[in-house]
Amino acid sequence: MIRHTVAFRLRHPEGSAAEAAFLTDARVLAQIPGVERFEQLRQTSAKNAFTFGFSMEFADADAYAAYDAHPDHRAFVAGRWVPEVEDFLEIDYEPLPAG
Repeated sequence: MIRHTVAFRLRHPEGSAAEAAFLTDARVLAQIPGVERFEQLRQTSAKNAFTFGFSMEFADADAYAAYDAHPDHRAFVAGRWVPEVEDFLEIDYEPLPAG
């Protein structure tokens, strides 16, 4: 399993219609085959400047690669993410073996 996470800050004012539209439109990512447990999250810690997060899981590296190459993902990144996200941190995790 791979957990793909990204913490980010938008260029839009907090509570704006543009912010809401971005988050609504990002739900297209949840419909891409292979995406499991898609979540949109509001960042609450004062320890960093990010305001939102996305988290999703994939069964394996092949499912993650297929998501990354999917036209809906590529279109969202080019059309919304690049022009609207001010800063971000992406972290991908694999569980450690138990024991």
